[in-house]
Amino acid sequence: MVSKNISDACYPIKIKMGKDMKEGTLVLNVTHGKEMEVEYEKSKIIDKINSFFGYNCIKKISLKIVEEKIVEESKILPKIKDFKKIDERIKSVNDSQLKSSLISFLKAYNEKNK
Repeated sequence: MVSKNISDACYPIKIKMGKDMKEGTLVLNVTHGKEMEVEYEKSKIIDKINSFFGYNCIKKISLKIVEEKIVEESKILPKIKDFKKIDERIKSVNDSQLKSSLISFLKAYNEKNK
């Protein structure tokens, strides 16, 4: 919804909603030193959010200054080692579309967790 520059400078932490889920306040954590950039974009951010929802969901944006953007560690899931057992179970699936989806999922899962 917002530019890369703005998304790198801030991230939402909560929304305080008003009556009837309208005129809420979006609270953003903003990296120290980037608050002016985000301040200038507040009205654009509000307009984009409200046009996405189709009504005045957000009325104002409140900024909270933080030292650094918090980056969540990516969770690496365990690799699947016993492919023979899984292949046997997938082969027993009668629905060809489901079988294809399971095979694709298994490949994607292992690619992500190399």
